[in-house]
Amino acid sequence: MIPMHLLDFLNHGVLNLPLWEIVVAALVLTHITIAGVTIYLHRCQAHRALDLHPVPTHFFRFWLWMTTGMQTKEWAAIHRKHHAKCETKEDPHSPQIRGIKRVLFQGAELYMEESANAETLDRYGHGTPDDWLEHNLYSKFTWHGCGVMLVTDWILFGLGVGTVVWTVQMMWIPFFAAGVINGIGHFSGYRNFDCADASRNIVPWGILIGGEELHNNHHTFASSAKLSNKWYEFDIGWMYIRMLSAVGLATIKKVAPTPKFAMPRAQIDLDNLHAVISNRYDVMAKYAKSLKRATREEIARGKDASGDRSVQTLVRARRFLHKDVDKLSEMHKERVSAALNENAVLRTLHDMRVELSAIWERSSASREQLLVQLQDWCKRAEESGIRTLQDFSRRLRSYA
Repeated sequence: MIPMHLLDFLNHGVLNLPLWEIVVAALVLTHITIAGVTIYLHRCQAHRALDLHPVPTHFFRFWLWMTTGMQTKEWAAIHRKHHAKCETKEDPHSPQIRGIKRVLFQGAELYMEESANAETLDRYGHGTPDDWLEHNLYSKFTWHGCGVMLVTDWILFGLGVGTVVWTVQMMWIPFFAAGVINGIGHFSGYRNFDCADASRNIVPWGILIGGEELHNNHHTFASSAKLSNKWYEFDIGWMYIRMLSAVGLATIKKVAPTPKFAMPRAQIDLDNLHAVISNRYDVMAKYAKSLKRATREEIARGKDASGDRSVQTLVRARRFLHKDVDKLSEMHKERVSAALNENAVLRTLHDMRVELSAIWERSSASREQLLVQLQDWCKRAEESGIRTLQDFSRRLRSYA
């Protein structure tokens, strides 16, 4: 017969918590894992956005060994390849290529498949830990850490509840990190910046997944330690990094540039050019807003002109006029083309947008050549007679 005190221990563990406290404990444990992924694996190791003191570094390495079994080199290499090959057939987990269902529900399998690719690890896994612990513990006994976590949960919560808590811990990263971030983060949500890939911000409050919800911001400024960008966005991972930095446990290396403005210059100069290029994503985001506003004005003007047949054409295309034509479907390209043929103002705004974005894409041009091109763009914008372009030219001349 099992003694009562031993039976009580097997059922409730050493903590003997009520249900609501067990739920809170499970959420705290999984949140620590999320913090380890976003702060250590993602922002520190994969992107070098910050340096961590050995104390949090070794804590996160040990904790992630117990809760995920993931190796730093594998994770960093796969994520770097994702950025390098984003939305192509070589992207390890693009929902645009592999389908949203597969990435969302089989994200862990895609990770395991890519981790077996030696070429990926050799090419993208540089600069990750290569010490005694990595070779003799974390890499050698990959899943043993998860076994240590299971025994720990049994001791803390009892056999039954401990197994449930451990299962939640084991499922948290495969679903939320490998599935939700890599899947929904490239499929549905809002975009602050029209970067080259399909990344989206899932929600503006990055709490549940440690700030990784702000995925479009991250893909736009990949080496930034801070993922929030707008005043209404919150990145809890950044809050933790600031706290670590305040006590000397982290050194922040880079954050996304914050646009600064001065009185508009009479003429674009080299300093102004540098500021515009440094803030090119903000420039294009603001231009997109200006183009949307101009489209609304043209639609309203067309409605006032009785019998104007171009209004419906503009209405059908207005969601796509501010976007890169190369990223549109054939149907949407035809709508945009029809709208631009109907409206000279929007055609000019669209063409000038293409010209503006091409300035910093000319990598072979010298600073002086780029300066002349930007000066010419502003001159033509201000001589166009289109208020939207004239206002935007003044904005460009005010970047500092």
